[in-house]
Amino acid sequence: MNHKIKAIFLDVGNTLRIVIEDKDFMANAKKQLVELTGAQMPPDDFYALLEERYKVLRKRAKEMLIEASEKEMWTKWMLPDFPAEKISPLSGKLTRLWRDSDGRRVPRPDVKKIVIELSKRGYVLGIIANTITETEIPDWLETDGLTGYFKTVILSSKLGIRKPNPEIYLEAASRIGVEPEYCVYVGDNPVRDVEGVHAAGFGMSIILVEPATLKKEPPRGDIKPDKLILELTELLDIFPPR
Repeated sequence: MNHKIKAIFLDVGNTLRIVIEDKDFMANAKKQLVELTGAQMPPDDFYALLEERYKVLRKRAKEMLIEASEKEMWTKWMLPDFPAEKISPLSGKLTRLWRDSDGRRVPRPDVKKIVIELSKRGYVLGIIANTITETEIPDWLETDGLTGYFKTVILSSKLGIRKPNPEIYLEAASRIGVEPEYCVYVGDNPVRDVEGVHAAGFGMSIILVEPATLKKEPPRGDIKPDKLILELTELLDIFPPR
């Protein structure tokens, strides 16, 4: 049934990588946020202020299906009361620290092996991810030796639109030169990672069952993926050599 699939696009957060709570790591990130900006506040108080502002930004992003660039995020939304000329050059580093403040991101077991095997089997691979950072995912791929296995990496922070807007999926298919009907998307969100995929005309949607995601965003009866998997290794059962 999957012989027509030529391209496999993967999500990153809670799909290829998960967040591990590391209190010392998180506390250090909060401390560095204060040091980098020169904020005259205790780290926890500064973090609480940023968190309230971040909630406003995320609400806007989800409602409008758009993503701010790192510079816009920090100069307009997170630290509008700081000099833009100071904050703008720091925006990339600030985003990474903000991400680190909620935990350490590590790949799931066997991610590298699965990616390499799917590539060997003849599938074109790509990434489509909603993310506020413009460098974290490319840096991780480079560090783990995976960059060359992905023909394209689509990040909402760089494209300016986010899932489930079907345009982000159509852009990804266009960049690799494969018609949407021959593409599949693998994600963890039972609503966002299915709705846009179907609207874009992708051939298949696959959801990796992730308890942390389901707790925040439970499934909706009117939106159903084509397949549910419990482990990423199941992709090797679904997609034989082409």
